[in-house]
Amino acid sequence: MTQYDTVIIGAGMSGLAAGIRLAMFDQKVCILERHKIPGGLNSYYDRQGRKLDVGLHAMTNFARQGERGRPLTKLLKQLRIPYEQLELSQQNFSRIVFPAHDLAFANDPQLLIQDIGKHFPHQKDPFARLLDVVINFDDVNLSNKPQSAKEKVREIISDEYLLEMLFCPLLIYGSAWENDMDFSQFVIMFKSIYLEGFSRPRNGVRTIISLLIEKYKQAGGELRLGTGVKKIDVENESVTGVTLDSGESIRTDKIMSSIGLPETMNIVSEKSDRPAVGNMSFAENLLFFDKKPVEAGIKETIIFYNDNDTYDYKKSRDLCDYRSAVICLPNNFGTDDYDEGLIRITFIANFDQWNALDRKTYLQKKKEVCNAALSLVAKVIPQFQAKLLYHDVFTPKTINRFTGHFKGAVYGTTEKVRDGRTGIKNLFICGTDQGFLGIVGAMLSGISMANLHCLMNGEKA
Repeated sequence: MTQYDTVIIGAGMSGLAAGIRLAMFDQKVCILERHKIPGGLNSYYDRQGRKLDVGLHAMTNFARQGERGRPLTKLLKQLRIPYEQLELSQQNFSRIVFPAHDLAFANDPQLLIQDIGKHFPHQKDPFARLLDVVINFDDVNLSNKPQSAKEKVREIISDEYLLEMLFCPLLIYGSAWENDMDFSQFVIMFKSIYLEGFSRPRNGVRTIISLLIEKYKQAGGELRLGTGVKKIDVENESVTGVTLDSGESIRTDKIMSSIGLPETMNIVSEKSDRPAVGNMSFAENLLFFDKKPVEAGIKETIIFYNDNDTYDYKKSRDLCDYRSAVICLPNNFGTDDYDEGLIRITFIANFDQWNALDRKTYLQKKKEVCNAALSLVAKVIPQFQAKLLYHDVFTPKTINRFTGHFKGAVYGTTEKVRDGRTGIKNLFICGTDQGFLGIVGAMLSGISMANLHCLMNGEKA
């Protein structure tokens, strides 16, 4: 029977980063991934010769080469990956579009500051105070207690309309809570989007995954794709190994799971508490056109659209909530490596309703979602007149099928475990349910949990 120092469940960004870190320090480590393609929530696939990204609209936390103290440069140093290998190109700018106001932001925070001064002049000084609070808050402190971000921000920002607009991108890009988020998570997302900003690696998410896998294998790590874990074996409240779907048993001293807290506890052999499953899932349209948006003078990289004065970020009552959406234009980064025009439209969705459909109705409803997305493009950027060449739609059911996340919950459970501990000795969580989200956040989670629990044995917890 094979024995490892650490077994990692899931080859998403956090699992791969954790594996690299451990293999660098000569641990015997194995990553087990149920699916044939690594990446987890941030993966890729090919359709009719087109390369499609799943998850990646943009990388947050942009940093320039050599810029000190930034999450991106910190993780690259920890993983010993040269900055230039990412081939990052920055966003042009993005917009938050509500009925009465429209705010632009870019990787230089001054654009957002200027727009707030223009549209909300009475909030200019309060926003400056909010910036000061955000910059000085220790958002990665593992002992931070959950608190409502909206309650905290309302102590500073008195205009509810501005508050709703500021929260819109932060919620849909990183909150498992409905209509609010934990203040630590708010600060993480605020810094990553408004102060650091968006970029995209050349060739999208597969560039990052390829770099991580190459580095992991170079360090001596073992990766087993198409290998599902049936059960985490526990004796006397301590892990002893895993049993695979095939029936094979693997022994290990420690397990790091990146598949989600509810999903992890569901396969623990001894009975344990079942954490709450998050409600937030999405349906996404990938629309390929014969023209690029810039040909119509459209330069925005991402548009956060909402047709109401308040942003209703919660599980949709219907299959999809068409009142709001993220409109991503991947052509509109500094470097455009697409041959065709591409627009990605993301709607808040309802897993239970999608999951209940029979096959024929499911396919018909996917067509309706695509039509709604095309209608939204015509409404928000009417100057874009182009022929649709190809489209694909994925739903909460797709997310559940290809990631294993219960209910297709993209941001995991509402009950994050910031220190990574599960209550079972030597079983730890990294990734979304540890509390660091996004591509950069997930990798930092894997690194920090590997450092803390597998290299330092939790001594600095």
